[in-house]
Formats: sequence, structure tokens, C-alpha cells
Amino acid sequence: MRGRFITIEGGEGAGKSTMIERISDWLEHAGYRVVTTREPGGTDLAEKLREILLDRQNVSLSSKAELMLMFAARAQHLAELIWPALLRGETVLCDRFTDATWAYQGGGRGLPRQDIATLEQLVHGDLQPDLTLLLDLPVELGLRRASDRGEADRFEQESLEFFERVRAAYLERAGSAPQRFAVIDASKNVDEVWSQIESVLQEQIWQ
Repeated sequence: MRGRFITIEGGEGAGKSTMIERISDWLEHAGYRVVTTREPGGTDLAEKLREILLDRQNVSLSSKAELMLMFAARAQHLAELIWPALLRGETVLCDRFTDATWAYQGGGRGLPRQDIATLEQLVHGDLQPDLTLLLDLPVELGLRRASDRGEADRFEQESLEFFERVRAAYLERAGSAPQRFAVIDASKNVDEVWSQIESVLQEQIWQ
């Protein structure tokens, strides 16, 4: 039996990293073997592609090149880490997956949906997360939080309007797959956000 695949999604400043640590601890305490990873990244090659994608000096990177680099990193991530872990029966907890591509490259960049759908099918076929936790919060609040982390990367330099499109695309994805998504109000404090997530874990999958 393959393991569970859980993804954490959200815009800038949503607090994904903090919640991933708590989710991992919760699952391990419950007896699950957990592999924590991220996108783009998760393998040596994918992390190198991540550096290219986030480097604020790469202002000439086209939207189509960005899209294909995202899926190239994802293909390697799936082959080298995600699928082997799932087939071992482990729970994979991933900071972003293809929903982020729909949000950032589809919503934010305005790339054609058919192009994203074609690459999605090529790279991971019918594989979808068993649960996606969408940490949602107002864009301006998220950007204020993100600014406290230091120098902005290539994506964090984008406009407010860009991130509004990203948020709208995320919420559209969640609305189209309510059986997979749980929308979490990430504008609350850390403990309140965690309480929402813990309830989802207990009620939807892990009871």
C-alpha cells in the first residue's frame, strides 16, 4: 500500500514552514514514517533548479522557461524522492506541489491552462495529493510577514496584483476539488492556525 501524500500550499508569508514542522511532529508521534520535502527542490538537481528560479538576478527568465524549469525539477523530485517514499509506505509531506504551478505560473503569470495541464499529465499523470492544506491570508498581510525574512527572492519582488492573482487561483483550485483541499485561515496566530490544521488531520484522514 502506498503512503499518504500531503501538500502544503499558500502565498508569501503564509507560515508554511512553521506548520510543516508541527505536522511532521504530529504524524511521527502518531506512528507514521514521514518524509518532509519542498518544491522546487527536494533533490540535488531540483535544488540547483530552485536556485535559478529564485535568483533575483534572473530577470530575463521567460514565463515559459520558468514553467518548464518548475516541471523539470518536479519530474526529478518525483522520480528520486516522492515516488520511492510513497512506494515504501511512507507519508510524504511536501511544501508546495503542482497546485503552486497553477497558482503562480497560471494565475500569476497568466500562462495557458492547457500548457500546465499537458505538463502535469506528462510529469505525474494521475498522481495527486491525498490532502492539500491551503494556508490562505490577505495578500498585503502575507507580504508584510514575508518582508521580515530578509531580501526578497525573484518571486517576492512581484507586484501586489501578481499575488492577488496567485491567491485567486489557489482559491479557485480549492473550490474545484473540495474533497482534497482544506482551506486554513492563515491570518490567525500560530497556535490558532495549528488548531485548524490538527482538526483537519484528525477528521479527514488520520482518525
